[in-house]
Parts: sequence; structure tokens; C-alpha cells
Amino acid sequence: MLISSLQIAAGLLILYLGAEALVRSGTSLAVRLNISPLVIGLTLVAGGTSLPELATSIVAALRKNPEIALGNIIGSNIFNILCVMGTASFVSPLQCQGIHWLDLGMMLAFSLLLLPLMRSEYRLHRGEGLLLLLCYGIYLAILF
Repeated sequence: MLISSLQIAAGLLILYLGAEALVRSGTSLAVRLNISPLVIGLTLVAGGTSLPELATSIVAALRKNPEIALGNIIGSNIFNILCVMGTASFVSPLQCQGIHWLDLGMMLAFSLLLLPLMRSEYRLHRGEGLLLLLCYGIYLAILF
């Protein structure tokens, strides 16, 4: 029990230090490249923090467990919006002058896009996956 508690404490410390480094380096990169910190958050930081979900979903898809892949992504988004944002704003009020209705609208639109794509037995096909990737590419082009 003691070893497990120490491992959890060490993991939380490393997680905190990693998050601190990510925020500092993302901010520094934004300043150096003369890019809005919001854009760095919407792209680099978001991508970096989503890599575990990507890896998990790819492994689940390869092992023929699509429910795990989709549940992971949908659950992660729900958790991030409700729990992460709720907890962060509880700790300190969140205010971001740079967030635009376009960003929120894109998030909503892409989420709603899943509904018709999942119409056939809750299955995404390769072409639909390509469509989602193209949509993300268009969103990135708009950001930059």
C-alpha cells in the first residue's frame, strides 16, 4: 500500500511538472513564432495531450475493438469539457480573450458531424475517417 501511494504521488508530481513544462514551452513557442497562444493551445498542446487517446484508439482499432476506440474518444471529450474545464475554472476562473465563436462553432459542428457519419450501425468507414482528417486540415488552415 505504501509503495502504491508513493507511486501515485510520484506520478502526480511528474504529471504536474510535465503540464507546467508544456504550458511554458507552448507559450514560449507562441511568442517566438509570433503566433497567438490560443493557436498553440488549439493545435500543438491539444495534439500533444491527445496522443494517448490516438494511440489507444489505434491499438483498439487494430485489435478489432472499435467500441473501445470510439468510447475512448467520446468519453475523453465529455470528460475534458465537463470535468477538466469545470475543475480548472473552479480552481481559478477561466477567461480567454482569443477564443472566437468560430472555434466553438467548429467544435460543435465537428461533434455534430459524427451523427450522420455514425448512422450505419455506429460504424466509421475509411472514407469518413479521411473526411474527418480533411476537416481538421481545413480548420488548421483557417487558424493559420
